[in-house]
Amino acid sequence: MTAPLAAYESFLRTDAPRTRDQRAWSEDDGALPALFLSHGAPPLYEDAHWISQLFSWSVSLPKPRAVLIVSAHWESAPLALSSSAAATPLVYDFGGFHPRYYRFSYATPDASWLADQVTALLPDREPVHTTGRGLDHGAWVPLSVMYPDADVPVIQMSMPTHDPARLTDIGRRLRSLREQGVLVVGSGYGTHGLPFLTREMFVDNVVPGWSSEFDAWTAEALADADWDRLTRYAEAPGMPYAHPTVEHFTPMFVTLGASSGPSVPTTVIDDYSFGLSKRSFQIA
Repeated sequence: MTAPLAAYESFLRTDAPRTRDQRAWSEDDGALPALFLSHGAPPLYEDAHWISQLFSWSVSLPKPRAVLIVSAHWESAPLALSSSAAATPLVYDFGGFHPRYYRFSYATPDASWLADQVTALLPDREPVHTTGRGLDHGAWVPLSVMYPDADVPVIQMSMPTHDPARLTDIGRRLRSLREQGVLVVGSGYGTHGLPFLTREMFVDNVVPGWSSEFDAWTAEALADADWDRLTRYAEAPGMPYAHPTVEHFTPMFVTLGASSGPSVPTTVIDDYSFGLSKRSFQIA
């Protein structure tokens, strides 16, 4: 049986040191893209292919000054921000995994300046509450692969709604952060029909029709830069199996709002894990 975090620990020894040579973002780079990523859970640390995909993506970009991330795993209204203090303890919002995963640490630097920026950018009707909450696994699992030295300040923002228009507007308010070297990330999952997965899908990565159909619909809408179609995700083929609850799809609207406007994104990851779509993209 593979030891927990075996692939990740191998990555830390072999590829991760490259991040120390990664060029830091500068004003000459202009705005960073906005990202939507399928974040994975602790099993990502045992998937060398997925680790390689995320890390290669991160080092293809300048290292950001900071990350603002919206995760499927923090649904809270009014809108709230995680603790900006350095080395805030993580949230282990999962169950049934090896004890090693509950001892994982990701001690990021102070991000109080970013929290102040985010608060200033949102309108009075969108009050921002600060909390002592740490990063949840929708944030720290992918970021610990993308920035393994934990040297980039991170703030997590809650999702106060699933309304596409409101989430897009929140992303639009945050757009100027990209021009300051902040990476704005929506962290969800391309498809997330966990209740409908069979043992065969888990073991052999067999992709069910509802997963591939919904993913193809998403890919087509993105390729057409058709944001309006994306807002009608409830009508898409494969629903409601692909997303029996929608919190893993709706972070995408923060990403789209934070972009410069409707355009075709660059898809970076488009394969499957456990039969679920890992679709992930960046958009200028």
